[in-house]
Amino acid sequence: MSGTAAARTGAVGVVGVGVVGVVVLCVSVAVAVTFGPADIRVADAWSVVASRLGGKPSELSPIRDGIIWNLRLPRTLLAAVCGAGLAVCGAVMQSLLRNPLADPFVLGVSSGASTGAVAVVVLGAGGGVVSVTGGAFLGALCSFALVLLLSHTLGGSTDRVVLAGVAAMQLFSALTSFVVMTAADAETTRGILFWLLGSLSGAGWTDVGVCAAVLAGALLVCGGHARTLDAFAFGEDAAATLGVSVARTRLVLLSVTALLTAVLVSAAGAIGFVGLVLPHAVRALAGPGHARLLPLTALAGAVFLVWADTLARTVLDPQEVPVGVVTSIIGVPAFVLVLYRTRSNRSTR
Repeated sequence: MSGTAAARTGAVGVVGVGVVGVVVLCVSVAVAVTFGPADIRVADAWSVVASRLGGKPSELSPIRDGIIWNLRLPRTLLAAVCGAGLAVCGAVMQSLLRNPLADPFVLGVSSGASTGAVAVVVLGAGGGVVSVTGGAFLGALCSFALVLLLSHTLGGSTDRVVLAGVAAMQLFSALTSFVVMTAADAETTRGILFWLLGSLSGAGWTDVGVCAAVLAGALLVCGGHARTLDAFAFGEDAAATLGVSVARTRLVLLSVTALLTAVLVSAAGAIGFVGLVLPHAVRALAGPGHARLLPLTALAGAVFLVWADTLARTVLDPQEVPVGVVTSIIGVPAFVLVLYRTRSNRSTR
């Protein structure tokens, strides 16, 4: 088989996997909506969505209609968007920094966003003009600026960027804990700590729209740099030899992932391990090419977080478990398995 024919066969295979992934995601969302105290079927969910899109009016009672449209559906869709966004951020950072442990938290962006959101909620920063999302975004920008400053001062290599990110993460985590412990009452502290562990309980259609719009923009930018990310796999010097503007590309992609992480954290809190584990799993199945890695990683992250959130809100019903706890419980053994398989593959070469 010629190289061109092999490439076409591979492209068809990737498209097929992508189609299957979209179908699995749609089915997952439809089924996840049915989980909960109220007895709701998949057909009920489809009828509500169809009626809202201009189809035949739903025959469900107003209460069931409201449960599906105002509570469960936006929460499930936000879980899908957050899972996709965090997974894509992880894939981009791991390739850009050439570090298998990189994820949306490695640059301290998530910690900075948490600090900004907590400052708005607890301290009233912004005087009521700045929303929680705005505070999270400003906090993420401050953290990102600190990382850039430290990494530039220390030399600007990828290792220095990671070390600067770890320092920023610890600093902003400490600031968040200090604000919560000194300025919040017991009830507020409990709510904030629950949110910091990851929670989709307050999801609304506005959150879904904002996060989905930012995710779409980030996917377009990152997808447009797919070949550039492939070049980074050979190192910065090799990428520069191939005509890649290393400093500019790194700044653009890190800024995009920082913005996306800030928006997702402001809507759902800090959810770990999605951006760390899933890119490795998809890379093992689909290969390192970013033209196929990024969309497939987004689909895998969306499906994963939909079911993780479903488990979080039903396993101890009526009590809810923070979704970040569920992703960590699942993510740790999964990451160990990925590392073991990677080690095994290298040893057989």
